[in-house]
Amino acid sequence: MSNPDVLAQRFEDERQRLHSVALHLLGSAADAEDAVQSAWLKASRADLAAVDNVPGWLTTITARVAVDQLRTRSRRAEQSLSQAPERDHTPAMAAPAADEEVLRSEAISRALLVVLNQLSPAQRVAFVLHDVFDLPFDQIGPLLDRSPDAAKKLASRARARLHAAPAERPALRAEHLRIVDAFLSASRGGDIPALLQLLAPDVVRRADPVLLPDGVAVEIRGAAEVATETRRFTERTRAGAVLLIDGAPGIAIAPGDRLVALLRVEIGADGRIHALNIAGGAERLRAATLQLPDPGLDSKYT
Repeated sequence: MSNPDVLAQRFEDERQRLHSVALHLLGSAADAEDAVQSAWLKASRADLAAVDNVPGWLTTITARVAVDQLRTRSRRAEQSLSQAPERDHTPAMAAPAADEEVLRSEAISRALLVVLNQLSPAQRVAFVLHDVFDLPFDQIGPLLDRSPDAAKKLASRARARLHAAPAERPALRAEHLRIVDAFLSASRGGDIPALLQLLAPDVVRRADPVLLPDGVAVEIRGAAEVATETRRFTERTRAGAVLLIDGAPGIAIAPGDRLVALLRVEIGADGRIHALNIAGGAERLRAATLQLPDPGLDSKYT
């Protein structure tokens, strides 16, 4: 094959991984695809004979395109993907975004994408490229116009922000994570018997009015009522991710990685859910600290 044909084949061999790199950095399947296409246009003009490490070279090109997109967002003061509109009457009822199938097919942690949105663009790039894709800091630094040491510090700060400190009572946190995960799974499947096992008889569900369609009460009480209501929101709960909300296990509803609601779950000493407090609105979402559980608890949540 000619050099262009070889390069095209090598690019296709790496396309899925390059898309994953861009998706981690940008959070949007459409933006990631644009970045990969732009990377191909740049790569196609190069001389493959001068490249020693083709996968690393293609990764660097794709990352640089993604970095440029992140910088453009910042310059334009665009709304972050982690911010929801102040008023949105339909997020709890709307169908998941098109990015859902991409997340499933690429097996990317929705929780990770949600918490990544709390980072600055530079922190996100340093963390993703090093911790997720194993790029050395001497390659990451030039992408950010920083030294390798500066890039290493950015990744360290990101790591500290994303991961929760070890729990004072790790067994209790792990148990609460399992309960919240079981609630999310049962909600996705509309499994009323399982929900009734998880919910306390006097459970209360409170929700911000901005999240509710007309005619739905801000507060409802009783296990049967709460369990039955979850059937109305099955599609939305499929966009849920279990993570820590201000240090306690909860659920982020984030189609693609766009955060639209937070479910704070109150669990009693009996191991059942006594309250579900659902928050929405940009200011309340921005004020919350979202983290991945510490890896010592359960690898499922890391």
